[in-house]
Amino acid sequence: MVVLALETLEVRLAESAAEIDAAQALRYRVFYEELEARPTPLMKRRARDVDKFDAYCDHLVVIDRARIGANPSVVGTYRLMRRSVATAHEGFYVAQEYDVAPLLRYPGEVAEVGRSCVHRDYRQGAVMQLLWRGISEYVGAFDVEMLFGCGSFTGTDPTRFAVALSYLYHRHLAPESFRPRALGHRYVDMRFLPRAVVGDDIGMAALPPLMKGYMRLGGFVGDGAVIDRQFNTVDVCVLVKTDRLTDKYRRRYRPGGVAPVKRLH
Repeated sequence: MVVLALETLEVRLAESAAEIDAAQALRYRVFYEELEARPTPLMKRRARDVDKFDAYCDHLVVIDRARIGANPSVVGTYRLMRRSVATAHEGFYVAQEYDVAPLLRYPGEVAEVGRSCVHRDYRQGAVMQLLWRGISEYVGAFDVEMLFGCGSFTGTDPTRFAVALSYLYHRHLAPESFRPRALGHRYVDMRFLPRAVVGDDIGMAALPPLMKGYMRLGGFVGDGAVIDRQFNTVDVCVLVKTDRLTDKYRRRYRPGGVAPVKRLH
């Protein structure tokens, strides 16, 4: 995929163990120190967010070449895993919460995206824009036809998100042919409110910014929410067909001055 740069920022796939370690360190700071997720003893000791999936995922990183330090200066990251990779290893992360059998039957390549986070000093827009440009390059490089992953609300009481969850179910439920469903012992019914009272305006306003962006792309959700007590979240499975990444959307996430640096094979 193409490596892209904007001023001192560069987005690409991680190329070394040190860059993956830096991404894991950023994830730890955001998820466990800022958002109060619950680390395992090993995570806490290492100050890293790590799991078994990291070893075979692709790690999309934004690096600020102007930050001086002993470690690579990763200031934004996404974790990506294609079906062809997941099925050769231990499956998808989201399968811990959802039955993804319909996705596995989808005819084209699908890829899970997750562990999205941006350093607190870089949340004014450019880093997330670069991450989305990087995802667009990834989609093209590997012929990915659908992206999916867990979208999260901070907190573990789903009734706090009754408007948003009801809106997502009534207005954005995925077609049955590729619809994931929350595992039985974790399933939380999203239908807190009737369809008639959760129109587009009130529903979109209740969504977190990243999830709102997915829905504006024509995104879908699976059936059922899941409470993730480790991460202090209520999760929904979000899906976006990549043909929804239209030219208009790509221009929206194409900050001025972005230029290709080189192509990775």
